[in-house]
Amino acid sequence: MSALPVYPWRLAPDGLATIRQLRAQGLRPGGQDVVAQLERPRYRRRSPLVAYLYRVDLALPVRPMTPAKQAALDRANAAQRTCPKCRQDAGYRIPISLGTCVPCAYPDTTAA
Repeated sequence: MSALPVYPWRLAPDGLATIRQLRAQGLRPGGQDVVAQLERPRYRRRSPLVAYLYRVDLALPVRPMTPAKQAALDRANAAQRTCPKCRQDAGYRIPISLGTCVPCAYPDTTAA
């Protein structure tokens, strides 16, 4: 196994893209192997952030959203918005740290 080429942040050659960049173009890696990586330095002697690069010419189009996938996604999002205590749709994703909507988590402060 050979080592991957490493490029400094924002200096990757044309024709290579990260997964996010591929997605913005309506593409996906499509099973291809990583061909290189970017490294972004971080402060305080921490290890650098790494982003893997894929060849754009080998990328495939993103699979279309089917009605079944959309329905499953809608159910999953609704489950994350529903408060387990009051069973109401909070209108936002319930924070895991609270476990309930804000009015249920802090009933004394929201009554005023």
